[in-house]
Order: sequence, then structure tokens, then C-alpha cells
Amino acid sequence: MKLKLKNTPEQVELIKAMGAKDQVEAAKAQSAFAEFIGPVIQEVIKQAATAGAIYTDSEFDEDDSPSYPLDLYYDQNAGHVTVWSQGIAGGLPTSHVEGLKEMKIATYRLDSAVSLHKRYARRGRLDVVSKAVERMAQEVLVKQERNAWAVIMKALAEASTKGGKASSASGAKNHVIQSTTGDVLQLDDFNRLMTLARRLNASFAEGTPVGSRGVTDLFMSPEMIEQIRGFAYQPMNTRAVPDTTESTAVPLPDSVREGAFRSAGMQEIYGVSIHELLELGVGEKYNKLFAEFAQSTSYPSSGGSAFTQASDEIVVGVDASRDAFIRPVARQAENGGSFVALPDDQFVARSEKLGFYGYLEEGRVCIDARATVGIIV
Repeated sequence: MKLKLKNTPEQVELIKAMGAKDQVEAAKAQSAFAEFIGPVIQEVIKQAATAGAIYTDSEFDEDDSPSYPLDLYYDQNAGHVTVWSQGIAGGLPTSHVEGLKEMKIATYRLDSAVSLHKRYARRGRLDVVSKAVERMAQEVLVKQERNAWAVIMKALAEASTKGGKASSASGAKNHVIQSTTGDVLQLDDFNRLMTLARRLNASFAEGTPVGSRGVTDLFMSPEMIEQIRGFAYQPMNTRAVPDTTESTAVPLPDSVREGAFRSAGMQEIYGVSIHELLELGVGEKYNKLFAEFAQSTSYPSSGGSAFTQASDEIVVGVDASRDAFIRPVARQAENGGSFVALPDDQFVARSEKLGFYGYLEEGRVCIDARATVGIIV
């Protein structure tokens, strides 16, 4: 994320005024600058967030108590649904059973504060001020992403849905499958994942739903993207015809392999968009999150096995066409936006410092876990 202030006479003059010796003049300039950067940081965070492709914003007035009607998502005969959410920022997402009613949503404040010496402002150092504002946006973004993906991984690891060809004696189906071949990601895995998503998303009458696509987006590590680039030269056939030795020599069609080679991989598979996340992969933080939530759960494979953090990694599939992941966010009275930036009043005159404090209030909720599926590779 890079944020740069425009070098215009007006901007430079405002920056210099923030470092003025006159405290009244400096305070006015800092308030004006804070009012200016609030919407800027809000837009930067919105564009940089990886979870933005998954969550749907639901605005509520500041100091209000947000809620969501669950009967918009489920048939009334269902009785109850399971909702994953967090009570506090950084807290453990919990699966809370709710009746069909207006569900109250817990929200929390994500904030950041930055400061710098007034001499940089008096010199008109836009680069230093830009870095301070950039840092504020980065800190809020990191907190946002961690909380958002914690809810996604919790829902994916624990979700179990009845319907279709069940994978357990209880008639419930896990939302995660094992790859056909250990440590190898193939088209066969994506094909099976799409079938799983369709089976999970049956209507309340156990019939064909209207409008659900199953999977729209896939999130994976750079190592999995590397394997997708390998589709250009690696064999893809998984059937032992005429025998196992010969079947492994069958590649994808030439047109598909050439497309993967020329574009250094694929941007989509079977119409599903692919996103690369550095936080996914063996030893990475989102992979550790999934392992923590999965514990000893046995996911479907030839024999059934649990997720092993030291060697396995998770590929996450999401159906973004349905509003299953909700981000309730407060609409601030000051500017009508979601992010508020204010002058930090903790610095006295003799400190020769100025600073800014920024925050937003939001929550993260998964109302329908059927919108997420995964592959363990």
C-alpha cells in the first residue's frame, strides 16, 4: 500500500501551518488536514483489503446497535442457524446458535495513532507526512484483515451441512475435501470442489436453488499458484487408463497449456477467479488459523484424515454471489464515512510534536457457511 500527497501550493501551505508556533493556528490546520485524510484512508483501506471480495458492507448509524434479520436467509421451518462472529477485535470467533429472529451483532473499534516532529511540517515535508498517514492506514488494514479471515477460517473449518451424498454417519457433509494426490493441486480437485459446493447449496426443500453459483472466488498461496503455472507442462489425467504409468503422461489440451504458459498461469479456472495471498501456505498465519480451528477434524479423502499444519495447506473457495459474510460498519456523524481521523491532543507545546488518531467501528459475521468450501493440499 502506497499513499502519496499531491505537491500543490495549497497542500504545502496547510502542512506548514500544522507546525506553526501559534497553537490556535496549528490546531486549525491539523483539524482541516484530519478532515481531509479521513475519506482518503477509508478509500485506500477499501481497495487494499483482500477480504473485501468476500464481505458485504452493512452500514449502521454511529452509536446504534446493529442487527440482522436471519429469516432473510433461511426458511422458517429450519428452526435455527449457526452464526460465526467475534465479540471483540482479535477475539476467538464463536459459533453461536440463533433462532429465526433479529440477530444483534457485536462490533468493535479498530484504531491507530501516528505522530511526527513539527519541524517536518514547518519544512513542508510532504513525504514524511505521507508516510505517517500511510502507516495509520496500514495498521488499521492489518487489524481488519486478521479479524475478517479469522471468521472465514473458523466457519470453513467447523461447517457441516446436511444434504446430498453425506460424508459422515450423521448425514452431515464437511465443507473441506482432500486433494486427489498429496501435495499436488490439479484440475480434478477444482472439479470436485465445484460439485461439493453445488451439493451443499441445495434449497430448503432439498432441490435446485435459484441464483447460487457455488464458487466464485478461490484464494490460495503462491506455492499453489506455482502449481497452476505448472498446468502448462504437468500431466493432469487422474484415471489409470490404460494403466497408471501411461495415464500420468496425459497433459491438458494444447490450447489450455499454451494459455497458461503465455499468461504465466491462469486468472480463473472453470470461470472461478483466482486470488493469491501470501498469508496462505505452509507455516503462514492464515494456514495456522485454519489448523487451530480444524484441530483433529477428519476431512473427506480416500481414508479420511485431519489437517496437518506442518505439511498441509488450505485453498479457500467462496461464493461471493450470496451475502453470507457481513461486515456491519458504523457510518460516522462527522463525515458520513466509515473512517474518522482526528488531531491527537495528547501532545503539549513543549513536545514539539503533532499527531493524528484514526478509527472505524465494524464487525465480521458469517451467517451462511455454505458459501465457503476448501481443499487441503
